[in-house]
Amino acid sequence: MSLTKRVIARLDIKGPNLVKGIHLEGLRVLGKPEDFARYYYSQGAEELMYMDMVASLYERNSLEEIIRRTASEVFIPLTVGGGLRTINDIRAVLLAGADKVSLNTAVIRNPELIRQASRYFGSSTIVVSIEAIKQSDGKYLAYVDNGREYTGVEVVSWAQKIEELGAGEIVITSVDREGTGLGYDINLIQKVSSAVSIPVVACGGGGSPEHVSSAIVEGGAEAVAVASMLHYDYVSKNSMKGDFSNEGNTEFLKKKSSFAKIKPNSISSIKKEMIKNGIPTRCTRMEN
Repeated sequence: MSLTKRVIARLDIKGPNLVKGIHLEGLRVLGKPEDFARYYYSQGAEELMYMDMVASLYERNSLEEIIRRTASEVFIPLTVGGGLRTINDIRAVLLAGADKVSLNTAVIRNPELIRQASRYFGSSTIVVSIEAIKQSDGKYLAYVDNGREYTGVEVVSWAQKIEELGAGEIVITSVDREGTGLGYDINLIQKVSSAVSIPVVACGGGGSPEHVSSAIVEGGAEAVAVASMLHYDYVSKNSMKGDFSNEGNTEFLKKKSSFAKIKPNSISSIKKEMIKNGIPTRCTRMEN
């Protein structure tokens, strides 16, 4: 594994827009994903992650045009997920400009797709996302369709199976923490990262730079995906272009508010905290 720990900007997409919710639900329109992507690239994000939030529900993927526009201006790795069910689906988003694909629902239903895709495109291209919900007995189970659909699949054993089948990376999302700003589920991250040797990306719950450092130092994550903190920072500093009046829940844009537990933070402020904690990270311009 790399010594340098990565900060990944996660952008959840619904139709043409960047959206954000809590527990992967209640999605609110924030703006155009390409605008945010360019900003995060200029701020020093190591990677971007685009997730189509309704693709699996409607059994389609509609990100190809957004990927093309982003890839023409942003020159860091781009991971794309949502609604990818076949080798042809994977090929299409890679040809559009994605560097990696994130699989979830399709591989829960057909784990062999991990092996097929890893052999065809290379393990470093294949990421598997796990949406985890903690049960009353303390176990974590994997869910699909943004945490809506129960699978009965135990998370740690599934992570080990994912590695065995040839995936190059795992994104572990705590549905319980996602969008809350309460911090990453360190216990969940520890369980998964200690069970596999491939990189684990922590996702869901980040509300401060300190949370990012904890996911790496205490949880053992190789990288951390960040959404709300970065999005709120961008919105607070930039005027939104375009008319979003007919595109869903736009109350956030009107008020430019955020949840009390999530304060706007830039990538540079997150990296300052990482450096303070002795976490090796790629240098970026330090503002604020």
